[in-house]
Amino acid sequence: MKKILFGATAAAVLAACTFGAVSANASAPAAAPAAVMAAAANGNLQQSTHLTIEAATKAAQATLDAAEKENQRVSVAVVDRNGNTLVTLRGDGAGPQSYESAVKKAFTAVSWNAPTSELVKRLTNAPTLKDIPGTLFLAGGAPVATGNHQGAPIAGIGVAGAPSGDLDEKFAQAGVAALAN
Repeated sequence: MKKILFGATAAAVLAACTFGAVSANASAPAAAPAAVMAAAANGNLQQSTHLTIEAATKAAQATLDAAEKENQRVSVAVVDRNGNTLVTLRGDGAGPQSYESAVKKAFTAVSWNAPTSELVKRLTNAPTLKDIPGTLFLAGGAPVATGNHQGAPIAGIGVAGAPSGDLDEKFAQAGVAALAN
């Protein structure tokens, strides 16, 4: 009888401990919002502005339309502040190399917050800049900035496929201008 009583008592203690551990784990997520709020209150979080997919599409289409008005066959890419591609449009007849080039030009423009035509000039003093993965130092990329983030870029637009980088960049600027409206 003592063995049965001892076994029943051990089982009850084990069940209580298991229930207590499960209960403690079940209540743990409730503490998470407080931890996040504390981190925000301490200045550990930062907010940034990003284009919506609708705005990125509007900019890309305006860019492509500007190129088509001049009978140019180009590809367009719009990237967010972090260099992630949001939208790409490959115009009818655009060369196969233009797609990747447009993405790299957009990434380069947003990374340095400068038109890629200006960045090409920096290669004279820092020729190894061109070795940074994902970048392309050819005219045709333009950053998109807003006034309410101290001029920090929120996106980049890259164009490739026109006979000159100057034309590519002109079309990219049409996309930037479309976002101002």
